[in-house]
Amino acid sequence: MSEFGNRLTNLRESRGWSKTYVAKAIGLSSMQTYANYEYGRREPDFETVDKLANLFNVSTDYLLGRKSKADQVHNATVDEALGTIMSFEGQPVTEHDKKVMKDLLESYLRNKE
Repeated sequence: MSEFGNRLTNLRESRGWSKTYVAKAIGLSSMQTYANYEYGRREPDFETVDKLANLFNVSTDYLLGRKSKADQVHNATVDEALGTIMSFEGQPVTEHDKKVMKDLLESYLRNKE
C-alpha cells in the first residue's frame, strides 16, 4: 500500500467512516474507485485529492506524504537545529550559548543510553 493509501485508510478509519461514505461524500459514483486509492491501485486527479483533503480536514501535502517543517526539524542534526535558534524568551542566543546547549544535549543523550 502506498503512503497516500495508508493515510487515506487511517483518516477514514479514525472517523469510523466506510469507503462507501467517503466515495459518496466526494462525489464518486463507485466505492471501488475510492477503494483503489486506498489500495494504491489508482491515483486520483488533483480535484479529487483536494476534495479528500477538505473532507478529512488535512492539507493536500499531508495526503501526498510530504514532510512538514516539524518533521524536518525533528530529523535535523543538533548543529542544524541549534543553528535555527536566534532568540529564546526575547533574549538573543549567541554562538557561545549554542555551543553550551550542544554540549549539554550531547552529554544528556550519551548518558541516557
